[in-house]
Amino acid sequence: MSTAPSHEFSRSRRRHRSYRDRDSAQARSERIPVPVSDPANTSPTPTPGLEFEREPSSSHSLISRPKKHSRRRTNTTTYPADPPLPRQYSHGIAHHIATGEVGLGYGPYQDRPLSHPNSATVPQYVWENDKQLDQYHDADPVRDKEWVDPFSARGWMNVGGMIILAGCLLFVFMMLPILDHFVINPPRKLTGLGVNASGQIPEFQSFPSLIDKDTPESAYERTGNDGQKYELVFSDEFEVDGRTFWPGDDPFWEAADLHYWATNNLEWYDPKAVTTYDGKLVFTFSKEKNHDLNYTGAMITGWNKLCFTTAYIEVSLSLPGSSKVPGLWPGVWSMGNLGRPGYGASTEGMWPYSYDSCDSAAVTGGNSGEPISYLPGQRVSACTCPGHDHPGPEVTRGRGVPEIDILEAQIDLDKGQGEVSQSYQIAPYDYKYDFRNSGPFQQACSVLTLVDPVFYEGYSYTTYGYEWYSNPSHRDQGFITWYSGGKPSWHISSSAVAANPITQVNNRLIPEEPMYLILNLGMSNFFQKVDFNNLKLPVQMFVDYVRVYQRKGTKNGMTCDPPDYPTKDYINNHLVAYTNPNLTTWASANFTFPRNSLYDGCG
Repeated sequence: MSTAPSHEFSRSRRRHRSYRDRDSAQARSERIPVPVSDPANTSPTPTPGLEFEREPSSSHSLISRPKKHSRRRTNTTTYPADPPLPRQYSHGIAHHIATGEVGLGYGPYQDRPLSHPNSATVPQYVWENDKQLDQYHDADPVRDKEWVDPFSARGWMNVGGMIILAGCLLFVFMMLPILDHFVINPPRKLTGLGVNASGQIPEFQSFPSLIDKDTPESAYERTGNDGQKYELVFSDEFEVDGRTFWPGDDPFWEAADLHYWATNNLEWYDPKAVTTYDGKLVFTFSKEKNHDLNYTGAMITGWNKLCFTTAYIEVSLSLPGSSKVPGLWPGVWSMGNLGRPGYGASTEGMWPYSYDSCDSAAVTGGNSGEPISYLPGQRVSACTCPGHDHPGPEVTRGRGVPEIDILEAQIDLDKGQGEVSQSYQIAPYDYKYDFRNSGPFQQACSVLTLVDPVFYEGYSYTTYGYEWYSNPSHRDQGFITWYSGGKPSWHISSSAVAANPITQVNNRLIPEEPMYLILNLGMSNFFQKVDFNNLKLPVQMFVDYVRVYQRKGTKNGMTCDPPDYPTKDYINNHLVAYTNPNLTTWASANFTFPRNSLYDGCG
């Protein structure tokens, strides 16, 4: 035998073995048995007549590959070549799998029924012997009836479970909130409550009612100077530190952010200059540049939030600065809710009227139609024509913005001691402004009371207040009594503001409008000349508490919108005048005074 054929045969066998080794590895990964050809057969030519079997015998591989040239050279034992694929599988193994010829007849292009239920690649027992894999598809009439029959034991269990679940949900979402509201945390009974201008009483966590929880029970009732029993309807003890009074911060008070130009004040009122600390409401006045002004002060009001009609008001405080140096203007006072301090458009023709007569005084101030003051006349008088702009309840009722001052502190320079002015501002005016401390801009009934120097700069505290009562059905019963140091300081009755024939002014009224409180610390030469050389800044005013009492049985006494003297709609209809402090007149807010039946006619 020649060596050349032997070498060629050896290379051929090595090429076939290379492919077979690879195919054997693939077959093992698919768990397909691959029989090895008989090494005694050295012929590279396959046996004639070999047929492909779906279930391979032990002597032939299911997967056979054609003869190819190997790129490796190796000195190994040679083997005979594998048989070629049958003709019907000449397109490759991927085609046979896709058509279902391999793999139990399943494939994306299989279009004939499965002829052989078994597969050479998946053991037969996996599909046929383990019935647990398909137990839910086995028909079981007894078991199926038990599942669908509502009157079976299982059915009753299902219904009972749903009933229990529904009961739990009803308890959590319906019964538990009801129990919490009425049994666990029942609503507290609030004494003497009304509603504010929005028709609601705001509530805080710190303010569960209009009566502060820190108010001692001994202060819940008092006997008035008139002999009547009064009950506490509002209190603020300021025990919560760090309160702020920017718009929306507090349910009862709001700090002003403006220049009080009406009295030519020297400071800018800034909300940052008032807060609560150590159980006190603290106002700070400082020499600090603010909006082109040299000083910064503070003012808070209860306008359109906390109003009262007839009351005893008591404020405990310590005055700012020295009892010997003039210049500061601390005040605690009240105004009718139809006017807002610092908003000139809202007060023009309204402040300080408390008048309900249709006559010349309502229009010009009196004296046969000749003005005796710089006031423009009563804007919404009892002479208003029907259908014209008026807060109600009827156009024949005169409305206004009266003012009652609990205190305005100043210095008696002759005595070198502090004093407080307690007054009632009133219009229309008397002849020659007969009331004390009056003039063409302002007519007031007032009295001065000396203040002990210990009640300054937070060393000690004393009380100031007034007792105010009015009755529209019996106006002769109205009065105001002022208090200083817990004792009555002076008194005014309805007869003190009666008609004046000289100026042809009818009876002025003890206020019947809903009122609110204002507390402020400012400075103006208009009030008292400032001693800049000796005034030491900054200074502070400390307020210990504010308390409001009313006679027992008072109706609609703690609302800014009482039915007999409504304010809500009128304010809302003229909101720009109440929210823009830069508007100084009613006309600048694009409003006009209503027609007057006495002078304009209503035709």
